[in-house]
Amino acid sequence: MSEVPLGVLSEDSDTGPAPVVAVVGRPNVGKSTLVNRIIGRRQAVVEDVPGVTRDRVPYDAQWNGRRFTVVDTGGWEPDARDRAAAIAAQAEIAVQTADVVVFVVDVSVGATDVDEAAVKMLRRSHKPVILVANKADNNSLELEAVSLWSLGLGEPHPISALHGRGSGDLLDDILNALPTPPPIVEGGPRGPRRVALVGRPNVGKSSLLNRVSKEERAVVDSVAGTTVDPVDSLVEMDGETWQFVDTAGLRKRVNQASGTEYYASLRTAGAVEAAEVAVVLLDSAETISEQDQRVLTQVVEAGKALVIAFNKWDLVDADRRIYLDKEIERELKRIPWAIRVNISAKTGRAVDKLAPALRRALASWEQRVPTGALNQWLTALTQATPHPVRGGRAPRILFATQAGVAPPRFVLFTTGPLDAGYQRFVERKLREEFGFEGSPIEVSVKPRKKTGPGGRGKAHG
Repeated sequence: MSEVPLGVLSEDSDTGPAPVVAVVGRPNVGKSTLVNRIIGRRQAVVEDVPGVTRDRVPYDAQWNGRRFTVVDTGGWEPDARDRAAAIAAQAEIAVQTADVVVFVVDVSVGATDVDEAAVKMLRRSHKPVILVANKADNNSLELEAVSLWSLGLGEPHPISALHGRGSGDLLDDILNALPTPPPIVEGGPRGPRRVALVGRPNVGKSSLLNRVSKEERAVVDSVAGTTVDPVDSLVEMDGETWQFVDTAGLRKRVNQASGTEYYASLRTAGAVEAAEVAVVLLDSAETISEQDQRVLTQVVEAGKALVIAFNKWDLVDADRRIYLDKEIERELKRIPWAIRVNISAKTGRAVDKLAPALRRALASWEQRVPTGALNQWLTALTQATPHPVRGGRAPRILFATQAGVAPPRFVLFTTGPLDAGYQRFVERKLREEFGFEGSPIEVSVKPRKKTGPGGRGKAHG
């Protein structure tokens, strides 16, 4: 049996819609560990307790030139109730939408009543099923896999997802079971805009995802912390397809978190980095907290476009609105440029305002100011309000250029260092003139380097 180290992926891949492989099984059989093995990196949250994965979570994978999507699911159990029932329902949806199902059984335990019930569910789906006997970490456990023929799903594949044992053969069989690759299509329009849904626990991120997607994409529970992995969903909203990522609520700083929460925090940070725009959800009925501020800081420091959605607006009365206005003025004064919308994911109130807000933020994020217009404006500004004199001299701004977009970055070439207050003044006036609503902007200063004994020189880019 071949053994595959993490990260061994082929460089070439087909284009077009990727086929879907769903990884299912009862709780704690090693599904997320197998997903990490398949995708070649530790991305799915793994912990030695059942129930860590709760939603269906897709990841991009590639093997021998074929790309596909592998979907991690929560533990499936028959007759589940409450949150466990919602998790099981997500697993069943993953089966229905998959091209191939990988059914994982713990070979060290053998086939259980839950496994046999799962087989009945899988047969009803009429999908190709590959039976995986996981945790076959040695030759004797490999032999135990023979007993799993009794499940009636054909030949068991003994593997060790943790150590990679047998995973190469399994991946080959998965590829053989996938549908014929679609034809290669060159070019085409850009993909869906990537939106990260972030916020502290229990502000309604999963509820909003379910509302905009018009189906139950994520498990919703009043218990904080239901989402652990980032959950990707393609959502049709206002005539456009968006790629939404529902993320774990951030309770603590990453360096203070442990176990599942630590890895969930890293996944959330990764989701923000991979996104173009973030929707930060705040609970309108509660005070803006330090946790909320930390989430906002994370998005701004990542340089992403930003929309702040005040959720649960249906719970806000007239008195709360007065206090909330004061809180916004006090707590969000450092990001007055953020676009704000008042919504209710539960009732659907004003959720239709989300797509226009996202478009405005993204347009600002990608906005470029022509160099001529930028310098013409800057000359008028500095003539009207020159830099304060310091030590008998006042540094001058010689020239400005926009160095990049996404987010917009500007460089000021000057005769000397600028006061931090004057630099902030230029940034504020830049926004007043050119907009950039919903996007952070970066303004940096490059003082002219002095050359020769006379101290004259020129600015260097």
